[in-house]
Amino acid sequence: MTSAPRPLLSAAATHLGELDLEEAARLCADPSVSLHERLEAYEDVFESQVGDSIFTRARNLERRFGLRQIWLKFEGDNPSGTQKDRIAFAQTADAMRRSFDTVTLATCGNYGVAMAMATRIAGLRCVCVIPETYHTKRVREIERLGAEIVRAGETYEDAVDASQAMAAEHEWYDANPGGDNEIVQLRAYGEMSFEIYDQLRDAPAIVAAPMSNGTTLAGLHRGFRSLYRRGKTSKVPRMVGGSAWKKNPIVVGFEQGLDHCPELDPAKIRETETNEPLINWQSIDGDAALAAIQSTGGFAAGATDKQMRDMAKLLKEHQALHVLPASTAGLLALLRLHAESPLPPDRYVVVLTGRSS
Repeated sequence: MTSAPRPLLSAAATHLGELDLEEAARLCADPSVSLHERLEAYEDVFESQVGDSIFTRARNLERRFGLRQIWLKFEGDNPSGTQKDRIAFAQTADAMRRSFDTVTLATCGNYGVAMAMATRIAGLRCVCVIPETYHTKRVREIERLGAEIVRAGETYEDAVDASQAMAAEHEWYDANPGGDNEIVQLRAYGEMSFEIYDQLRDAPAIVAAPMSNGTTLAGLHRGFRSLYRRGKTSKVPRMVGGSAWKKNPIVVGFEQGLDHCPELDPAKIRETETNEPLINWQSIDGDAALAAIQSTGGFAAGATDKQMRDMAKLLKEHQALHVLPASTAGLLALLRLHAESPLPPDRYVVVLTGRSS
């Protein structure tokens, strides 16, 4: 394990805004302290800072698009501004329990920041693999938080392969989607379903979310299936996913009526500042997300960069939310479904995230 804690207040603590974070982090990273005490300290930080995100009704959107009720689950008030904190902190806690000293993952930006923050607090080493061709604005933030940057491959999928190979070779914790620790990610995202249930006291008619690998949507579906099996909800909501136009296998698989996600041509996948969180040619958890959509009678659709930027601007002006444009893909898919076949008065939940810095 790491021999000494690193100073945190100038980096992670400024995000978390907790004056006692330094003390908790020292306890987490102190090898002389028992694992039980370290985990308790880490769980205190995790539970007090991650999740229970803003949940608000968007009446201005309802008036504009003729759909009620629209509820926004805004993940932007998590420490790094996205839902990625949920899986980052959950997997870091899992790595601590299993005595790993290093966590590795592939990232295009947001996930790297979340994991760098989570591992820094725990006193673990973090190795982030980023495609050589990607130029995320969050690299400096990842480095400020103490993570190591490795450049590998031309695509996100190449970076995942490189990270998984390093994990196997060096016996590091593999925090990539689709690996042995995938269940930890799905359970962490399932917590959003429980929080939505706590607010509505039942499942909404639809839950819409942005999709890249599909892990978020698959986790949401898993959470609602659990609630339904336990008799907490009257139904499992229809799952709706949105992603970049013609650049996501889940959407393509849905549109083509397939029971699996096809592999797209990597040469035709082009990263932009707007679509970067969404694009891939091989959605690693895509089959689970596609199954969630199809089994619930859901829907999937792509959105252009302009549509996502315009929707982000509209949310800022009419709902006072500063969101990452890519995160509006789920909302745009919901509105497209409503335009094609008007939805009845009911409750509709949309997951959004904060703007990337």
